[in-house]
Amino acid sequence: MNELIAGLARFIMRLVLLAVGLALAAGIAVVVVLLLALWSVRATWGRLTGRPVRPFVMRMNPRGGFNSVYRAQQAPPPQAGEFRPERREIADVTDVEVKEPGR
Repeated sequence: MNELIAGLARFIMRLVLLAVGLALAAGIAVVVVLLLALWSVRATWGRLTGRPVRPFVMRMNPRGGFNSVYRAQQAPPPQAGEFRPERREIADVTDVEVKEPGR
């Protein structure tokens, strides 16, 4: 009897998951159809008025991600009255011993 109830519970769970998946797929399909309809109306209006129709394009700058990370690593500008020690140049370092390569 327990196997029958467990099997029935698994079957009902599968039906519920199938229904959720179908609802999700239907929702995505509706969104795609609405976007296609919007784009078609926009293109038709552009042809009727004689204006050029630009496509929907997501512009992406490959350097944008690098620049945002690079700027985040830089120190913020000092506030008024805030003490900031000055940075020394690499040439000022004197406690490094030069070693020949290969030794």
